[in-house]
Amino acid sequence: MIKYLRFLLFPVSILYGFIILIRNKMYDWNMLRSHQFDLPVICVGNLVLGGAGKTPTTEYIVRLLNGYRIAILSRGYGRKTKGYLLADNNATAETIGDEPLQYYQKFDDVTVAVCEDRVYGINQLKEDHDVILLDDAYQHRAVKAGFNLLLFDYASTRKFQFMLPAGNLREPWSNYDRAQAVLITKTPLPLNMMDQIEVRKKVDTRIDQRISFSEIIYGDLVPVFSAPIVELEDQSYDMFLLTGIANPKPLVSYLEKISKSVFHFKHPDHHNFNEQDINQLINAFNNHPAKQKIIITTEKDAKRLIGENLKDLLLNLPLYYLPIEIAIAPKDKFTFDQNILEYVASYKRIG
Repeated sequence: MIKYLRFLLFPVSILYGFIILIRNKMYDWNMLRSHQFDLPVICVGNLVLGGAGKTPTTEYIVRLLNGYRIAILSRGYGRKTKGYLLADNNATAETIGDEPLQYYQKFDDVTVAVCEDRVYGINQLKEDHDVILLDDAYQHRAVKAGFNLLLFDYASTRKFQFMLPAGNLREPWSNYDRAQAVLITKTPLPLNMMDQIEVRKKVDTRIDQRISFSEIIYGDLVPVFSAPIVELEDQSYDMFLLTGIANPKPLVSYLEKISKSVFHFKHPDHHNFNEQDINQLINAFNNHPAKQKIIITTEKDAKRLIGENLKDLLLNLPLYYLPIEIAIAPKDKFTFDQNILEYVASYKRIG
């Protein structure tokens, strides 16, 4: 069915690709203006829609740049507000989006802001910060970032990709050439040399570009509200997994290795959970006969579950989120880190 649907949408993808080509050429030829700024601007983005690991990669860069005054600027996808907003203690997933809320609650010394107009947002932040991280802005050509870090999920490099709407490509695959560095995420490390060569053929980076590989590292379960400590190594638990992310496959595969069984309640990326969604999960959980059972979600999804409309339903349940980080392949880590550190350290403000 999906195969035939893609075939029907293919003409639309050709038209979409042509529009994107013309738009990019207008920026390349200075017919549309790209704004540069007098401080380091690092863009973390991707070509394939969702699921490449931008959030843990942004968090990795924040830790790498410890000591600098950092601001993270995001569009705030899924929020119910408009315009420029600074995250504060009153922020919720509805006001600023789930990912910005995660950044704000995780990093005390980092400013988090949301704005659809990244140029306007940077202008509000630039005077009080040393570096600005743009979350998911590779296609936002109105900003000319000094350092573009482009992410590819390892699995996406192993198959042919179609342009939207027939596929998941936001713009042609060859447009990776705007990036200063390329990071292959969710890689099954260690990766043998032949597989590395195949990826490098697909992402044929220029000599001045750097390609690195990374994997996901899963942390310890964290109670969303209040629940006893659970060790993931204990394989006696049945797990009820609730997700609203673009690509839950790696998480499902990981949990299936350490659980008796995994019951997955899957929703679209940034899904606004409602009472019906949660009651469906709760009913399945309560009716399951296992004595050892827990509910797991992602850290990002947890930010959309703590609102007052859902909190009362979940408060007394064993609900946990599973944090993730990225780990750069040992042979790539020094070069990857140094490229970013040297860019930020050598950047001189104008005037």
